[in-house]
Amino acid sequence: MKLSTALLSVSDKTGIVEFAQALAQRGIKLLSTGGTAALLKQAGLAVTEVAEHTGSPEILDGRVKTLHPKIHGGLLGRRDDDIHLSTMKEHNIDPIDLLVVNLYPFRETIAKPGCNFADAIENIDIGGPAMLRAAAKNHGTETGGVTVVIDPADYDQVLQEIDANGQTSYALRLKLASKVYAHTAAYDGAITNYLTSLADAAPAQNAEPARKQWPSVLTVQVQQHQELRYGENPHQSAAFYVDPNAPEGLLGRYRQLQGKELSYNNIADSDAAWECVRTFEAPACVIVKHANPCGVAVAESALAAYQKAFKTDPTSAFGGIIAFNRTVDLATAQAISEQFMEVLLAPSYTAEALELLAAKKNVRVLELAMGNGKNDFDIKRVGGGWLVQDPDAFDLDTSALKVVTKKQPAEQQMQDLLFAWNVAKFVKSNAIVFCANGMTMGVGAGQMSRIDSARIASIKAENAGLSLQNSAAASDAFFPFRDGLDVIVAAGANCIIQPGGSIRDDEVIAAADEHGIAMVFTGTRHFRH
Repeated sequence: MKLSTALLSVSDKTGIVEFAQALAQRGIKLLSTGGTAALLKQAGLAVTEVAEHTGSPEILDGRVKTLHPKIHGGLLGRRDDDIHLSTMKEHNIDPIDLLVVNLYPFRETIAKPGCNFADAIENIDIGGPAMLRAAAKNHGTETGGVTVVIDPADYDQVLQEIDANGQTSYALRLKLASKVYAHTAAYDGAITNYLTSLADAAPAQNAEPARKQWPSVLTVQVQQHQELRYGENPHQSAAFYVDPNAPEGLLGRYRQLQGKELSYNNIADSDAAWECVRTFEAPACVIVKHANPCGVAVAESALAAYQKAFKTDPTSAFGGIIAFNRTVDLATAQAISEQFMEVLLAPSYTAEALELLAAKKNVRVLELAMGNGKNDFDIKRVGGGWLVQDPDAFDLDTSALKVVTKKQPAEQQMQDLLFAWNVAKFVKSNAIVFCANGMTMGVGAGQMSRIDSARIASIKAENAGLSLQNSAAASDAFFPFRDGLDVIVAAGANCIIQPGGSIRDDEVIAAADEHGIAMVFTGTRHFRH
């Protein structure tokens, strides 16, 4: 069934004039509303306004313009049903074969500083979602149906199929209909999140309403990026979903340049490595194994940073994830190619580096822009529900640091303490991290006892042939007793950074003074479970 009539009504007018011109050239009649109609007429196109088509003017400040039987009958009437067709003829309803609609910019409106409640409500689209859902429902069968488009990126494919067949295929109509329902669900979800976050039962119309941080109903929509071979273990099925609105800099925006498909564990570990490495300003390298950094370093170049990071724990680095915050050049690629790695992440690569890495066909090479993007929230699934929180994006204000011991840290010690603290933030709790000269010397992660984490970090340093003498140490949370501090000092640390806040802080501070070391409180902990 050849397409004869299209209705176009868009707030995002990207490419709409060119698309309408292409439709007109193919003999398709154009219906339109308001600003879209004016734009098309200005481009010299013959357009029938919806009010003329229905015989009913726009009313109520444009709130009612497409809610009419001639519109919804034209969209919902089945082309393969004789009763539908005769009813449409009886009521003088012409079929509408193609609908192009995108909605009032609700999300964009409420994101504007100072957006008042009345403006937010006025930007809730009514006619648009109604038309979209009607057209999507009537996408039809193999014999024909309504084509519905919400995304300018789909214009070309629609035109290609019209040129090839005189109409669109059932497969394309179903695909576009599915896209519509996802879009309207997300749109309604955004409205729900907004309305259920209002702090006042009756907010003032002409003022920006106070909002609770967390809505009473939280609607989240993500898109499947790929099905995975399996989850954490081969008996678990899995898929990777991404936030289509994720800001630049987050892992979901990666571009894979080579290698096998990412696995569930690859993605989780890559995220841990990327989030850590992009917190450093100096050239940095982070090596992650099983969600924990096993080597982190900063240096004058990406190569030097890698060489220092690898020294921390060469054994654990085998089969790890390596992330850089600088371009990977040929020398760096040559160095990392000498070890077995699963994934490599960097903001860019030289052509020579990519040529060398191509020899390791199974290595997943990912490119990501550094960016400043942060997730809106973190989610942890528990039985029957979700735990939702702000991401741990706290940046330490060095002016808030408090030296609590008699001994003051020297300048180099303070630099090492801050480096150690930054790394500890990305280590599973309980976390103890030893560092020196911009390099991790020993990492103790994920133990039930903070003392055991310190001992493990010391053992790892010893196994790597690294001395902890005069190193700096960081603890992600306070010391409940002095024993953890005693173990760290016995290992060789001469300064410690920790949140403080224990009821036995005085006892721990006294122990630090007894050992003659410097200790700094941050006032903030970084549990990571």
